[in-house]
Amino acid sequence: METRVAVMGIIVEKTDSVEALNSLLHQYGQYIIGRMGLPYRDKRINIVSIAIDAPQDTIAALAGKIGAIDGVSVKTAYSNVITNAE
Repeated sequence: METRVAVMGIIVEKTDSVEALNSLLHQYGQYIIGRMGLPYRDKRINIVSIAIDAPQDTIAALAGKIGAIDGVSVKTAYSNVITNAE
C-alpha cells in the first residue's frame, strides 16, 4: 500500500466544534506524524496544522470529514514523497 506525506491546515471558527475535531483526529492518530495548534485569541479562532503519512484515500477521507464539521475549514497540501508501506 502506498502512503503519501501531506500537511493539513485547519481553521476552527466555532469553539463548539473543537471536541468533534479532536475526536476525529484521535481516530486517525495512527497516521498523524505531528500536530500544532495555535489559539488566535484576537480573532477568536484556532489554527491547527497536521502532518500526516497515510494512503491518499485516507487523507482525502479525513479532510472530507473535517470539512463537514460546522465552523471548520481545511486545506491539504500533498508532498511528492510516496512510500510503499507493507
